[in-house]
Order: sequence, then structure tokens, then C-alpha cells
Amino acid sequence: MPKIKTKASAKKRFKLTGTGKIKRKHAYKSHLLTKKSKKRKLRLTHYTLVDKADKKNVLQMLGKK
Repeated sequence: MPKIKTKASAKKRFKLTGTGKIKRKHAYKSHLLTKKSKKRKLRLTHYTLVDKADKKNVLQMLGKK
């Protein structure tokens, strides 16, 4: 059976935690920042977890399972 290639874009965007969850960064933090409040920009800075509904697709892109 051939190996599954990892998607390079997914490799750059997602990281696996020790417990098997997938970390991702928030969107909307790259431009047009002047109209966004300081509180909103601060919340967008932190990492969050990938939703359960998307986990299967992300793992497939990362070449896991």
C-alpha cells in the first residue's frame, strides 16, 4: 500500500497536541486591523482547537490514519 502524502499547506497550519487534538490559529488577524478592537485582536492571537466535525479531514491532510 502506498504512503499518503502530507498536504504542505496543512503541515504549516496545524499542529498535533500530545493528547491527539489539533491546534490551529484564528483567522482574520492578517490585515484591516485598525477597525478591529484591541480585545478582538487579542482573542484572535491565541491558538484554539479544530472542531470535532473537521478533525477527520485535517488528519487526512496531515497523512495520519
